[in-house]
Amino acid sequence: MSLVYDYSNPTAIHFGKGQIASIVKHLNKDNKILVVYGGGSIKKNGVYDEVSSVLDGFNWIEFSGIEANPSYETLNKAVALSKAEKIDYILAVGGGSVIDGAKYIAAASLYDGDAWDFLDGSVTVEKALPLGAILTLPATGSESNGNSVVSKKETNEKRFFASPLVYPVFAVLDPSVMSTLSDRQLANGLVDAFVHTCEQYLTCPNTSLLHDGYAETILRGLLSLAQTWDNRKDAIWEENLMLLANQALNGFIGSGVTQDWATHMIGHELTGFYGVDHAQSLAVVQPQLLRVMMEDKKEKLALMGENVFGIKDDNEAVIIAIEKMYESVGVTTNLNDYENVDDKVIETIIPSLKAHGMTAIGENQNITLEVSEKILKMAMK
Repeated sequence: MSLVYDYSNPTAIHFGKGQIASIVKHLNKDNKILVVYGGGSIKKNGVYDEVSSVLDGFNWIEFSGIEANPSYETLNKAVALSKAEKIDYILAVGGGSVIDGAKYIAAASLYDGDAWDFLDGSVTVEKALPLGAILTLPATGSESNGNSVVSKKETNEKRFFASPLVYPVFAVLDPSVMSTLSDRQLANGLVDAFVHTCEQYLTCPNTSLLHDGYAETILRGLLSLAQTWDNRKDAIWEENLMLLANQALNGFIGSGVTQDWATHMIGHELTGFYGVDHAQSLAVVQPQLLRVMMEDKKEKLALMGENVFGIKDDNEAVIIAIEKMYESVGVTTNLNDYENVDDKVIETIIPSLKAHGMTAIGENQNITLEVSEKILKMAMK
């Protein structure tokens, strides 16, 4: 099929060591800035001190404690602070969760109702405060897209909203801040970026040599990083992960092409109920989804096999190669390997998918609740 799309990415990227200083190009002394971050790792790796130094003379306050899966409950405390202090700029310092949370804060700060309305789809974002991002953990691409995922602890829900109004105005990608990341964080980032790319690539054949070629370049790059996992503390390795994860979900490779996202929809439920890391949930769901939906995906799986893994005419071997790649960086593809996962996965997840309207998902809208159940049963090896 021929492509038809509109594409715009307004986020200014400042990539490389020392680029945190560039944030002053986008801020002025009249701004009232709310700096948001997570559990405090930025105070251990020097990023907090660097940001504080750069913001010397600016009017700013801070809010910390945004979780790895940002919660509605915590974010609403930041929204209350933002409204009380008449904040007019949000600066997120952290990984995708902090940046996702900042997007919620930016939109909710200018909304009079319950901002969960954005997540349940009953209301679309009409205005938002400007925000910037300083990325510390590459994975989600949230630093230059308009997507946000938020969890509600009370109901074990993990939902998302998207709006062009919450694209960060700027994003700083300084790979040198990755030096203190754990193996688990690096592996999660690699897997997350790989699945993001697949959700936009492993669907229907298309006519764009650029889109497929670009996606395959990202996939090969991530595979190369997995194959050189022993070098993960090298600056060049980390630089490449930060760049690849950003390009995996900045909107371009998905523009005009059919997208899937069923792996994410099922994975969100696993995270919401069992606390499985986002990337871990993707790693257990994706291979089994590919097996179940093999007929729909056979042409792109074959293309991926040949152009990414060097495998010809054996789609099951391609899926096995994906599983081995995840496991090589320490991310198991067996749902039963994760603590907190019980024997009630099916009776927990399937009704929740139904309640959230996820009854016909995937690029062809043919992943029904029955198909999702089959995928989950296969994921429990």
